[in-house]
Amino acid sequence: MLTAQIRKQRHGPGAAPFALDVSIEVPPGITILFGGSGAGKSTLLDCIAGLARPDEGRILVGGDVLFDSVRAIHIPAPKRRIAYVFQTLALFPHLSAEENVAYGLLNLPQEQRRERVGEILTVFRVEKLRKQRPGEISGGEKQRIALARSLVTEPRVLLLDEPLTGLDAELKAAIVDDLRAWNTAKAMPILYVTHNRDEVDALGERVIALDNGRVVSAGAPMEVLNAPRRKKLAQAAGFENLLHATVLDLREADGVMRVKLGESACEIEVPLGYAAAGSRVQVAVRAGDILLATERPHGLSARNVMEGRILSLEHRGAMVIARVDCGVTFVAHITPGAARALELTAGRRVWLVLKTHSCHLVD
Repeated sequence: MLTAQIRKQRHGPGAAPFALDVSIEVPPGITILFGGSGAGKSTLLDCIAGLARPDEGRILVGGDVLFDSVRAIHIPAPKRRIAYVFQTLALFPHLSAEENVAYGLLNLPQEQRRERVGEILTVFRVEKLRKQRPGEISGGEKQRIALARSLVTEPRVLLLDEPLTGLDAELKAAIVDDLRAWNTAKAMPILYVTHNRDEVDALGERVIALDNGRVVSAGAPMEVLNAPRRKKLAQAAGFENLLHATVLDLREADGVMRVKLGESACEIEVPLGYAAAGSRVQVAVRAGDILLATERPHGLSARNVMEGRILSLEHRGAMVIARVDCGVTFVAHITPGAARALELTAGRRVWLVLKTHSCHLVD
């Protein structure tokens, strides 16, 4: 188990002051550290790795204290046995894959070094590349070699700062499956940084959501990212519609409150929240949670039905992005088949259907 309580102020010329103030627990397995740009993800990893020193706090791995501001303990990075893989990978271009992986084992006898390197190259399925240099192999193969190099020293914690950026989803999943298989026996805490919602869905067992230097939510991926509490987190989690609204009234018996969107006459019901009538709020809605109809629907449990007109249709692979003007502009995602069946075109009148619980209030 990795446990960290960290406070750190960050100042820089021309940059706004930033304060990291978090308390996290990372159990064995893969935990996703999720948040938008500037949330503090890399700063947190730097503190855990020993590359940055917290102003206050405590960092433990198992029962070992790596940092304690009260007791003036600060174990140097090389002695923490924490592996850190960056997006840039930082493989030595003049060394072969085998030599890159073996670099951290120079203090071991040659035979032991050769055996351990061979095992880890096999685990990550790059044993056939052992004599090739980084410039001679693909991006996915470089990622596998970088992971092998970080793990061959048998660290106690693995930190991954967006190491699979640029790879397709299938290749990412394959690499992480190999990592999971390797970690089955090791039971090591792995903290994986990303701002990509698709990576969270595919890779994570647990999510810690970070925004503006604070942990805003933690738990299972579906629980954390399907109901974000912050605007930046909603944007990173793939909520395409972020709408300003004014609370009109609260209907506690119905479990809803009525809000007016922007400066329009468009009113919708959203789940009851901690907001007073007249207050300003923001509503986040996923484009995939919106239904479109070419006739006014009846007999629905969905509470929000709005008339509008299609502004544009953008075909993007297996998805059509529809922009609909209902007094405010909504973005909806539908399939090409649905667009054809409904005979949707720019300018066509439609009705937009939205469940109350698909609307999320964010700060």
